[in-house]
Amino acid sequence: MTHDRGKTVLVMAALLATTLLLSQCGKNPPGSSCKDGCDLTGIPYNPTTYTIQKPAHFPQIAVPADNPMTLEGVQLGRRLFYDPILSADSTMSCSSCHLPEMSFTDGKAVSTGIDGMAGRRSAMSLLNVAYATNGLFWDGRARTLEDQALRPVEDPIELHHTWPNVVEQLKQHPQYPELFRKAFGIQNCCEITKELAAKAISQFERILISSGTSRYDQYVLGNPDALDDEELDGKLMFFDEGQDVNLPDAQCFHCHGGITLTGNFYFNNGLDSVATLNDFVDKGRGEVSGNPTDNGKFRAPTLRNIELTAPYMHDGRFATLEAVLEHYNGNGKGVSNEDPFVRQIGFPLGGSVLTYSGLTPYQRKAVVKFLKTLTDTTFINNPDIQNPFR
Repeated sequence: MTHDRGKTVLVMAALLATTLLLSQCGKNPPGSSCKDGCDLTGIPYNPTTYTIQKPAHFPQIAVPADNPMTLEGVQLGRRLFYDPILSADSTMSCSSCHLPEMSFTDGKAVSTGIDGMAGRRSAMSLLNVAYATNGLFWDGRARTLEDQALRPVEDPIELHHTWPNVVEQLKQHPQYPELFRKAFGIQNCCEITKELAAKAISQFERILISSGTSRYDQYVLGNPDALDDEELDGKLMFFDEGQDVNLPDAQCFHCHGGITLTGNFYFNNGLDSVATLNDFVDKGRGEVSGNPTDNGKFRAPTLRNIELTAPYMHDGRFATLEAVLEHYNGNGKGVSNEDPFVRQIGFPLGGSVLTYSGLTPYQRKAVVKFLKTLTDTTFINNPDIQNPFR
């Protein structure tokens, strides 16, 4: 009994010391510096290396040298990702537009921010975002995850806050100074910065990797029974693997290639008919590059978990996968910078000008059925990526 009571006293003393330490954070006397008010050096800094879990048949994940993965960094980033403290009125978080059950989209054509204003574009899935090596957002305006993580906070249509105010709130928070200490080794709460917050969020986003257990993955890994005949027809048309007179090329893999089924490039996929390249309502990649030939081009999203991420396209104009296939069946609008493969769906037809047949109702249905084999429920139910506040 005496031994147990002694252990209890020690534990209570440690908790009291931590509470007193944290209670000082952000509560500096008038005229004092930040360093006077929140010494964190009494909190141990022993970060644990975090190894990102990925399927064996997925490529290695690049991690920036200045933001190594740690368990403490991932857990801090997870809290920040789900915490409405990042918004000006504390009503929205990153997760408000990126919900795990929707493969980190929000089910809306275009997202709305804290002021109820609608944006121009749909929230992209964050599934396998660690593999996005050629820019982020639909137009590629952010080069890295760390850059991307900084932007929604100060976007007036999204979280409509300021980073100086967010950082001040984090400094004064009863838990975040300790979490930043454990993740990044800061010695004082005044060392909390927006860059460290963005690094933590990026670490969390890098673990959002497919589980490799979808029926498509099972087929890739050698189970021939994972796909039925119709789904297999859809796969053959998707990748143009059939070499079968009964199965035309659906031309999908040119924009959605590789094991993650995203090409990391920007395409005009024939959505709009415009007189000139300057007439696109949303110029997409062209707004970033300044190159008119990029107008109307957008980053090809991953098709993994595509069944869960409706509505579709950068502006959410299509409610269903069937509507998406119907669009592609039209072989584009003839705009000069359309991807050429959009115009070549189906069998080539005779005549002086080469045209293509599009897909039959059965063929479109087969492609849609194949796309649904990409659904990964193990990923969306992974407890490590869920809201830590619930």
